[in-house]
Amino acid sequence: MKLYSRSQVLFFSLLSAVIVLLLAFGFGLIQPRQKDDSLTSSINDINTGEFKLLQSEYVALNTSDLVGFSESERENIAIYERLNSAVVNITTEIMAINWFLEPIPQEGSSGSGSIIDIRGYVLTNNHVIQNAHRVFINLSDGSQFEGEIIGVDPENDLAVLKFNPPNGMELRTIPYGDSSSLLVGQKVLAIGNPFALERTLTVGIVSGLGRPIQTSRNRIIRDMIQTDASINPGNSGGPLLDTQGRMIGINTMIYSPSGGSVGIGFAVPVNTAKRVVNELIEHGRVRRGWIDATVVQLFPGLVRHARLPVDSGLLVSRTRRNGLAERAGLRQGTEPVQYGRSVIYLGGDIITAVNGIKTNTLADLYASLEASRPGDVVTVEIIRGNQPVTLRVTLADREEVMN
Repeated sequence: MKLYSRSQVLFFSLLSAVIVLLLAFGFGLIQPRQKDDSLTSSINDINTGEFKLLQSEYVALNTSDLVGFSESERENIAIYERLNSAVVNITTEIMAINWFLEPIPQEGSSGSGSIIDIRGYVLTNNHVIQNAHRVFINLSDGSQFEGEIIGVDPENDLAVLKFNPPNGMELRTIPYGDSSSLLVGQKVLAIGNPFALERTLTVGIVSGLGRPIQTSRNRIIRDMIQTDASINPGNSGGPLLDTQGRMIGINTMIYSPSGGSVGIGFAVPVNTAKRVVNELIEHGRVRRGWIDATVVQLFPGLVRHARLPVDSGLLVSRTRRNGLAERAGLRQGTEPVQYGRSVIYLGGDIITAVNGIKTNTLADLYASLEASRPGDVVTVEIIRGNQPVTLRVTLADREEVMN
């Protein structure tokens, strides 16, 4: 009988455990943990007719029955009691591929949302439902409904879902407030579902206003609300409320080196949501204006090679033939040069600002046109040769230009 040393026995034991785990993953018995929905960030490359939302009538808070509590506590209790049922927990199902290249359903991310319409419309973050195969909306009474993705706006990280409440079910909705009149130091409250703990209330203040946060290479969400009200994984998409129980923001992301809340959270202003929700419901997307030209962000090598008079801005490489930008007088380049796999045409105008917003980068151009619509006329400041020139350009539809 052959004897094995202690190290050989340990080796074979570890090898057996690895084989068992690999087989479990292959047959879908064990699924890898999904990335949470919090959009945790170290802030790196972090109409035909008017549609009117039918929100339930706003009811003033009544705190007269709450005795033995401070004024601040009565506000917190009353807001939570009145509005927690209007906050939903959103869970998703995604399609994954197992070891045999077979598609299998798998649990996705989770987050929060606000019921904004008595017909079952829910406002949340786009990243909560991104890549979802199915979406489920869980109400405060424990009932669950499969939701439909009505429209998404990645530009502002917003999405609108819809579920069909049965006849006789009365939904509580969260009324819109006004984010334009917020002040630093103002008390705010957040209701959400952090770490799958249903309908949790956290309280804080507005810590800052007008924060531009970059969520991807070419996307900057402008005018974000900064708050120290705790926002954790699962809070994303839930409402940020004022002391009257009105939604003034949509909780979106946190700054966190550890993944947990450290008192720096960000919310999309509700005025941004009010501007885009109707279009999401009507068209499934937000129609935005765009300058119908191909532009290249300046970089040191290009500036040196072309001996450009400025070191930042957007070079107009090509304009669409007979397009709106060309008709407005924007000039394209004429001298082609090879850069990697791309061809850049030199000699065109250099865009330095749009509607007074500096366009040093492509992200700046996206931000400057975020609130625009096709057909809007914008002021475009350019450098032509060595001279500054101002043009009035009618915007095309971004989706049509990009496609």
